[in-house]
Amino acid sequence: MRLTMVGTGYVGLVTGVCLANTGNDVICLDVIEEKIAKLKKGVCPIYEPGLTELMLKNADAGRLRYTTDKNEAYRDADMVFICVGTPSDERGHTDMKYVHAAADDIADIIKKLGPDQTPKTVVMKSTVPVGTTLKIRDRIRERVGPGIPFDVADNPEFLKEGDAITDFNKPDRVVVGVENDRVGEQFRDLYDPFVRNGHPIFLMDIPSAEMVKYASNNFLATKISFINEMANLCEAYGANINRVREGMCSDKRIGHSFLYPGVGYGGSCFPKDTLACIMMGETSGTPTLVSKAVHDTNQAQRDRFFKKLVAHFGGEQGLTGKTLAFWGLAFKPRTDDIRESPALTLARKALGYGCKVRGFDPVAMENVSKEAPTIELIEDMYECAQGADALVISTDWDEFKSPDFARLGEAMNGKAIFDGRNLYRRQHLGEMGWHYYSVGRAAVKPV
Repeated sequence: MRLTMVGTGYVGLVTGVCLANTGNDVICLDVIEEKIAKLKKGVCPIYEPGLTELMLKNADAGRLRYTTDKNEAYRDADMVFICVGTPSDERGHTDMKYVHAAADDIADIIKKLGPDQTPKTVVMKSTVPVGTTLKIRDRIRERVGPGIPFDVADNPEFLKEGDAITDFNKPDRVVVGVENDRVGEQFRDLYDPFVRNGHPIFLMDIPSAEMVKYASNNFLATKISFINEMANLCEAYGANINRVREGMCSDKRIGHSFLYPGVGYGGSCFPKDTLACIMMGETSGTPTLVSKAVHDTNQAQRDRFFKKLVAHFGGEQGLTGKTLAFWGLAFKPRTDDIRESPALTLARKALGYGCKVRGFDPVAMENVSKEAPTIELIEDMYECAQGADALVISTDWDEFKSPDFARLGEAMNGKAIFDGRNLYRRQHLGEMGWHYYSVGRAAVKPV
């Protein structure tokens, strides 16, 4: 099948590469010439394990191409996937300008091809408020006029950054919203290589497919905010959230996934999609009390964690002039994505109180240098801690889980660790002379 991905960000590139890998002819379109030039040279613009290798393999096989030429991208495509960004604006509402621009470009090409063309399927892959795909259908129809065939569909993605290739190749489910059987069969053919091992493909109406993505992400965000609220109660009453979690999650009805306490969720999906649900509720006059509580709890969790730093140094004035080392700057491990990163929220707060902030991350430092140039970036985790008054951990990369505490203690001015991911055993830190603060557990002081 001939496929076009509009946008070469995380979703568009992963989707395009994986679909090319099963034999489809894929063109990836972007308006940024520098980005396309790098892709043509085999340079991947994002960090995602396994993606570069698949890019090179399928480009060499002639199944994967990159272009800025919209006519080339759209003219022969059977299916066009809109994979552009849908960021939240200052109100928390979804910004649709990139989707609208893509739809208008697609409409112009369809119009030029005339009424005798085989109908193209315009697929909304971007996460958009419910009802958007049908509005895009109407927008294209108004632009091309009557008599020119095309179809629309919605195909939400459920990729975890850091595991996207596996998630795409072995999906828990494939969700597709369609208006007719022809398009439904088209998607069955497209995804057949990925669902042969028993994973379901769900064909449904378009608004329901759009809602599946929001409902899924909102629920996962709810689990994170819930466990953080329980962790805060554990701290207040002297319980240990790790033990509470063990006892709670052994219930099969609850399970373990996304129930890890910490400094809150970040990234491109959970914050944006939670706000989008709140926006949809406001627009329709439907209260979204749970979504609002989830969002507020997440934002408050970062503030709560920062207050531990303030208290350790004897108040706000005590932070002035202190040096803080941050291990982990991406919003989660196995990605260079820093969007809505808790680490950057905490680092910026510290800078605002007159701290010197140093940071280390295995893959995200180039992005941090562009977005937060006031953070001093150090290429080695122990060098990052050199001379620091406290160490802050907000991303649970594997290399942070078993550090050389003796070496770390010698490097730092103050033996204080603020662990936003509960990586370490509390009693060991106290025995080694550390002040240790985590989430949902009592603080530890040197023995």
